[in-house]
Amino acid sequence: MSLTDLIWLTSVFVLAIFIGFEVITKVPRTLHTPLMSGSNAISGITIVGAILSATKGAGSTATILGIAAVVLATINVVGGFLVTHRMLAMFKPGGRK
Repeated sequence: MSLTDLIWLTSVFVLAIFIGFEVITKVPRTLHTPLMSGSNAISGITIVGAILSATKGAGSTATILGIAAVVLATINVVGGFLVTHRMLAMFKPGGRK
């Protein structure tokens, strides 16, 4: 990978962070629960891909990265479900405020 490629990829990554932050902060509160459910579904797909990567990896580095991806995606899914459950409880009578 050349220095030009590294600068290009870093620039795209930084722009994606800024755009993602701006998009997420503009989402109304009423849409957070449906969006969280959608992101949980995507993270579930990520777990399947990470498991395939960990088991079919070409070498120990791919296996280690695949295992790390499984762990991180699992944390994301569990955290998403906990947040969604808490948000849905707010809509029940007598729920959290």
